[in-house]
Amino acid sequence: MTGISRVLKSALAGLAMAGFAAFGMQPAQAQTPPNVLIVGQIAEPKSLDPHAVTAVNDFRILMNVYDGLVRYRDGTLEVEPALAESWDVSEDGTTYTFKLREGVSFHDGTPLNAEAVKYNFDRMLDEEHPEHDTGPFPLAFFFSTVDEVTAVDDLTVEFKLSEPYAPFLSNLAYPTGLIVSPAAVKEHGSDFGRNPSGTGPFKFAEWESNAKVVVTRNEDYWDGAPSLEAVVFRPITDANTRVAEMLSGGIDLMVEVPPDNLGQFADNPNFVVYEQAGPHLWFLILNMKEPPFDEKAARQAVNYAIDKQALVENVLQGTAEVAAGPTPPAFAWAYNEELEPYPHDPDRARELLQEAGYDGEEVIFYVTEGGSGMLDPVAMGTAIQADLAEVGMNVTIETYEWNTFLSQVNPGLEGKADMAEMAWMTNDPDTLPYLTLRTEAFPDEGGFNSGYYSNREVDTILEQARRSTEQEERAELYKQMQEIVHEDAPWAFIANWKQNAVTTAQVENFELQPSFFLLLKDVAKQ
Repeated sequence: MTGISRVLKSALAGLAMAGFAAFGMQPAQAQTPPNVLIVGQIAEPKSLDPHAVTAVNDFRILMNVYDGLVRYRDGTLEVEPALAESWDVSEDGTTYTFKLREGVSFHDGTPLNAEAVKYNFDRMLDEEHPEHDTGPFPLAFFFSTVDEVTAVDDLTVEFKLSEPYAPFLSNLAYPTGLIVSPAAVKEHGSDFGRNPSGTGPFKFAEWESNAKVVVTRNEDYWDGAPSLEAVVFRPITDANTRVAEMLSGGIDLMVEVPPDNLGQFADNPNFVVYEQAGPHLWFLILNMKEPPFDEKAARQAVNYAIDKQALVENVLQGTAEVAAGPTPPAFAWAYNEELEPYPHDPDRARELLQEAGYDGEEVIFYVTEGGSGMLDPVAMGTAIQADLAEVGMNVTIETYEWNTFLSQVNPGLEGKADMAEMAWMTNDPDTLPYLTLRTEAFPDEGGFNSGYYSNREVDTILEQARRSTEQEERAELYKQMQEIVHEDAPWAFIANWKQNAVTTAQVENFELQPSFFLLLKDVAKQ
């Protein structure tokens, strides 16, 4: 029996034990397999193709299987070398030249070279590329300024941009910039997302739908082999079940702990709780294509009607702060501190609804059962429904599983719903507004502006901000954008989350990252 087979057999045995314990069928606490980390995820991944997914839930797996040219330095959103040892930027900010590491191979044995890097970006950006049609590639937006990628020689790759683009390096460190094996894509075609091959610290081993994704140690990893033999990512969509599995010993690491349970783990010496603020925003998308939210007064009314402080204190148990606008305060240099959150003012909300001509029509509200950064979405949706009912809005909730929810919301709300929950965790103050608030980011253009907000002044400001190479100028532009969007209220701005996780006391060297990703290379297990 091979080493990998033994790991998988041990992991499966551990999972079976955990399942019995979680349902009260075993009196003693279950034990997960030695040197195998079992991670309780919030949902089944959509795909393991980094060019085809958008959810942090999927990214948490991908960041352990793949590398990018650059990566975020541990504990920061600052960029450092990864597959590229170094790079140069032209004086005009439009040409980036990367020198690749020697001797790096993909998990399938093929070499990492400049042609492989070129292939990745051609695949994302060229609609005529033979392997382009493996998914919607929605976050290819990150590289919309890339005009041409050239393999100068075997270890040198050059990117020519159409204009200076300040977030370029940061976006290369994001999961969309992870480098996949061209040979594996050609072999598996549209099934590559179920058969991934990267250069990362762990190799893909198995994906059993709705049960587990297993990755095993890459002994030849260029940055040193991981301590763990394997990691098993288990999709456990119900938060109460995740908690039960953690308490019973069925998992070693749990992300996005329900607020009500944090104290329970913090007071138990068998567990370690981690918390960290990050660039997160939880909001409601409002459909501006149709009544009532085609009227600004109605959108502002929703912002006044929702008791966001009560949501943060009671539903989220203090694990978040009230949001003031579209930019998370974690981006301190770009955040507009003068912006105040909409206060809870039901009387003002009723006045604005009357001004908007709202007369009790049904409002369809899409809520998800759970998903990346979605906090406690069912409880929050129910509380919001009650707040809106108090001011006379007739709100009907429709609840969906996470991936189904995304398939309903991302193509746009027109003709389907009036508002929807959403959460984003981002790497740069450009990302969220550029992908979700520009006119050119409507869903039929490939963006995520699912509520169809359009303000040409905002469009201009965002284009100027991403072209500027001066951070002070960018900051001023983002602050202007925040003021306009706050007034236009295309969203209900609800909360900025402090991410959390809990591990067993046997897990060592784990740290949360401001990117919200899980980086498990240096994690060990006693």
